[in-house]
Amino acid sequence: MANRSDHLVTTDWLAEHLEAPDVVVMDASWHLPSEQRDGREEYLAEHIPGALYFDVDDLSDDKDTLPHMLPPPEKFSSRMRKTGIGDGIRVIVYDSRGLFSAARAWWMFRVFGHDDVAILDGGLEKWKAEGRPLEDGPALVRQERHFTARRQALMIRDKDDVKAALNHGRIQLADARSAPRFTGEEPEPRAGLRSGHMPGAANVHYARLLNDDGTVKGEEDLRAVFDAAGIDLNRPVITTCGSGVTAAILTLGLTLLGHDDNALYDGSWSEWGGDENLPVETG
Repeated sequence: MANRSDHLVTTDWLAEHLEAPDVVVMDASWHLPSEQRDGREEYLAEHIPGALYFDVDDLSDDKDTLPHMLPPPEKFSSRMRKTGIGDGIRVIVYDSRGLFSAARAWWMFRVFGHDDVAILDGGLEKWKAEGRPLEDGPALVRQERHFTARRQALMIRDKDDVKAALNHGRIQLADARSAPRFTGEEPEPRAGLRSGHMPGAANVHYARLLNDDGTVKGEEDLRAVFDAAGIDLNRPVITTCGSGVTAAILTLGLTLLGHDDNALYDGSWSEWGGDENLPVETG
């Protein structure tokens, strides 16, 4: 089993370590386009003291037409160096919902070889509910630090990998979208995408992995969620969602269960649902 504290920290832990020189906190809040919310503006209005902003959309491959695809390693390492993140730094990421987009930032750090990263369990909502301090405005500029991005290719899958997985049969697909989007009863929030899911995919709505306060469920409950969805934890899994954000919550859940044979489909439904040549199922 994975050590939970390697990937999740409590609000108590963060409050105790907020001033530690080797800890950097990042607000990775991101919202669906249909919600008309701006994560950066909300960060500037209130955030955990000292937190930097992790912009999911900006930290992407700007040459790719799909939303927030992984950037080249050089871009990621350059941005992290300038924000003072590098060797010897423990990164703690959170978002404004409890857990929605912070797992994407956690996954990205790990994809680029920085494993000393964890998510604030319960996020900003839990922090605020406990009456802990907040600040506003931009963060103080930190001293640049050496950061070398080493892309972990086994953690990422593309369209061809997913097509091969569908033909293979042994590799499972876990889709983190809501049930109505998965079945095709509800339209996608992005225009121009077909409704439905990849043939044979299992629906594991990311919210099922969370408690009411936005914290991540315990080992036994996480295992029950994947079991109920028909995911065999002894076989490989590819996680997917609308655009590669909430799929990372499933990746987190699998990682907490010690399931390391998993990868995230970065293009997710933004790519698959927009390609008329790829098969889609509904219901």
